[in-house]
Amino acid sequence: MEKLRGLSLFANVGIAEAYFSEIGIDMRVANELIEKRARFYKEIYHETDMVCGDITNELVRDEVVNKAIKEHVNFVIATPPCQGMSVAGSRYNFDERNQLIYYAIDVIKRVNPEYVLLENVPRQLKTKIIVDGNEIGIPEYINNELGDFYNFNSETLIKAKDYGVPQLRQRNIFLLVRKDKSVAWDFPEKKEEITLEEAIGDLPPLDPTLREGIEFTHSKFPDYEKKKEAGLKVSKWHRPMVHSWKQVEWMIHTATGTSAIFNDVYYPQKEGGIHIKAHHNHYRRLSWDKPSRTITQNNGVMSSLCCVHPGRPYECENEILYSDPRVLTIYELLIVMSLPLNWNIPEWAEESFIRRVIGEGIPSKLVKVLMLELLKQI
Repeated sequence: MEKLRGLSLFANVGIAEAYFSEIGIDMRVANELIEKRARFYKEIYHETDMVCGDITNELVRDEVVNKAIKEHVNFVIATPPCQGMSVAGSRYNFDERNQLIYYAIDVIKRVNPEYVLLENVPRQLKTKIIVDGNEIGIPEYINNELGDFYNFNSETLIKAKDYGVPQLRQRNIFLLVRKDKSVAWDFPEKKEEITLEEAIGDLPPLDPTLREGIEFTHSKFPDYEKKKEAGLKVSKWHRPMVHSWKQVEWMIHTATGTSAIFNDVYYPQKEGGIHIKAHHNHYRRLSWDKPSRTITQNNGVMSSLCCVHPGRPYECENEILYSDPRVLTIYELLIVMSLPLNWNIPEWAEESFIRRVIGEGIPSKLVKVLMLELLKQI
């Protein structure tokens, strides 16, 4: 079988590449702008030559291209930042991050790999960039630049939940095969969905650590320490999250699959009981009977989009309340993002940083499935 030698552009911390060595893909070169992420990547993937720098800088881009050519790279994966297009982002017209596809295409044309995986949010299909002073849609631009040299997959919209990942996460993915290769690369057959109940339902429940202090935490959650100990027996990453009591109280009174903004009494509010205006997916608990909603970079904050643990109902003083008034733990995020549970997260990485880079990643098993389909065709 032909060996794939890869280049990763906008590599983040290497979430997409988590299973590559397992399936025989040799990542030779990677590029990441942010030094902290590049360091994380290098500590996990020791053999990959990481070029830390701005791909819009011609000297950095030349270094990436030259190293890729020297290493006989025949596969490129490019996952440009999506915040300029994401539904969860601000979506400014012609956000400079949307222009990064221009530099990725330049690298691809110069390296001339046999296979390319280009990933971004679905809104990429409707997003325009400025090239040579003219507006052009990103799909049209990609086709104009690469269509003479590559065959494209027939369908480009894909949901991670259809390929063994317990998370919705819809993405737009272009799979490119150089025209001199007699290979057809398309999405494989869909798999059965994995619900959150199946994915994380057997994990020990956890009470949050309250910002008001440990004594206050114990007063509100008498079993806090016992639950914490049970969680840590599973993993050091299955540990209590820190939240304020007011938000925790709102979520205790919020049923599985619903948002606290619809509560009659314990709803998100400012001083004086003024109702906080929020999207219907803010302060929302996930559902047990479905895959997780898309994990965002702000997954450590309960007010973010649909990131609170589903919880279990229990009776207290003739009232039905719900356990686990907290966001998902990092261990639960590893499962929902389909990362290996023994993924070697560096000791120096703080939790907020880990959560952000995971939220910006593409689910590892989704990429694995796509690459296995290519390897099968090869």
